[in-house]
Amino acid sequence: MSDDDVMTIREMCDAYDVTPRTLRFYESKELLFPIRQGQKRLFTRRDRGRLKLILRGKRFGFSLEDIRQLLGMYAMGDQQRSQLEKTLELARARLAEMERQRDELTQTIAELGEQIAWGDGELERMRGKPAA
Repeated sequence: MSDDDVMTIREMCDAYDVTPRTLRFYESKELLFPIRQGQKRLFTRRDRGRLKLILRGKRFGFSLEDIRQLLGMYAMGDQQRSQLEKTLELARARLAEMERQRDELTQTIAELGEQIAWGDGELERMRGKPAA
């Protein structure tokens, strides 16, 4: 394996905007498997690909356990069909949850706007009255 095929922990942090602690955490959760040379960790292309998927999954709100299971399905030997089916199942469920949260947030924003308008109206009304 050439030096071009591996990255140090510092290079990974710089390339993917993560901390060394994050990389060590993902390693402890068996999401990444860097080559260990004493205290030094060397990350392969496979690790970089896995990290990209981990970060994307986190951005979409998947749990680390979901991500670990999906990554583990890669080597099942069915041309990643099982992995893709499970990914789509989780993605559809996550999308439905995000849409529910968005709808709830939209409603809450509208209600807060109404309360602010009411409060503004009350203040205007109070300002128009002489002091007691």
